[in-house]
Amino acid sequence: MNNVVLVTIDAIRKDVFGCYGNNDGLTPFVDSLVDKCLVFTNAQSTGPYTQASFPGLLTSSYYLDYGRPRGLAPERTLISEPLREVGITTAAFHSNPHLCAYLGWNRGWDVFYDSMQDEVDEKAPYVKGHVINTKAMAWLSSHVERVHGPFFLWIHYMDIHEPYVPPRRYLELVEPSTTLNEQEMFALFQDVLLKRDVSDPEQVRLLKKLYDAQVREVDDYLSELFASLESLDVLPDTSVLITSDHGDEFAEHGGLSHDNKLYSELLDIPLLVYQSERESMARCHKLVSNIDVPPTVVKLCGLEPVEEFRGASLIPVEYYVPRLVFGEALDQKTERGGDIGRDSYFCRKDNLKLLYHAYLDTWEMYDLADDPSEQENIVDSSVDAAKLKVLLKPRVRRWGRNPA
Repeated sequence: MNNVVLVTIDAIRKDVFGCYGNNDGLTPFVDSLVDKCLVFTNAQSTGPYTQASFPGLLTSSYYLDYGRPRGLAPERTLISEPLREVGITTAAFHSNPHLCAYLGWNRGWDVFYDSMQDEVDEKAPYVKGHVINTKAMAWLSSHVERVHGPFFLWIHYMDIHEPYVPPRRYLELVEPSTTLNEQEMFALFQDVLLKRDVSDPEQVRLLKKLYDAQVREVDDYLSELFASLESLDVLPDTSVLITSDHGDEFAEHGGLSHDNKLYSELLDIPLLVYQSERESMARCHKLVSNIDVPPTVVKLCGLEPVEEFRGASLIPVEYYVPRLVFGEALDQKTERGGDIGRDSYFCRKDNLKLLYHAYLDTWEMYDLADDPSEQENIVDSSVDAAKLKVLLKPRVRRWGRNPA
């Protein structure tokens, strides 16, 4: 059995990475890894925020498969559960309150740290990445010394998430001319981002620069993590998956942050699989979903497929058969789904993407090959719209029903 590390980075957009075409130098360490990576260029999230995306990432199921969730539904199978059943040690270190033990996300983990007892402040309302690394590597060092068995480690960084108050040294790396102090950065969050106010393009640009600075910060945490894995001499026997739960919007569709929209700036995610024995980078352009992450982890651990998982292993990539990709979202301000929730759904086949806003009974469709920024709605003119509608409609408001 091999070791697997899954690194998920909250709210990081695919287009900040050099290996996906960004030339601003925001991810120098990750870009240095690509020669030993399988890079997926068409990976999609199942939803635009944590609660909608992480069922895909950790349970290979969709957000609304079991109705409007209140915590982790007992019907879901967490990736940690089948791994621990066969003797793989499982450990998780993160600081996202939506994924805490209280909500059931601690099932199947030998070690589960969710930081809910730690002190934080309003400018950084989460435990920082270097603390996550320190705790994770202290555990791994002990595991390597005492157990000598295979492990699965999940690490989640929150540092890119709003309110966008990066350390000064990282802001200077990406925007040397900016003189904002911490209070001014936080004021942008309170007065602009929280209000979803995109009326001033300069303020939106500043928010993006603050975000970019935090991207550069997390790249350093990844460098620190890999250095620790190397120092513990486990990297040669460990596959590392790097991905995100969703992106962030900077006025592409009239808003900020990550609400219940289903456009590419929120759903396009990075997905890299690092293996030290790989001799050169490979790119996979097949359409894949984050529901494929748990089956891939299982495959990398040398195990048979898990029946409950809805995705498929991405390894070996030549045998992966692309399918329709689905996703969904509710307005996070509503407490219940169904007719009360502002519910939206999407499906994607190749470059065609169909969106349905059930609460408005409106449709959108985009050809991402010709219109990657999703500005021209072709639902009324496309000959493919009717076929995709037939495929998407069964997923709408399937409250209380088992997955189709």
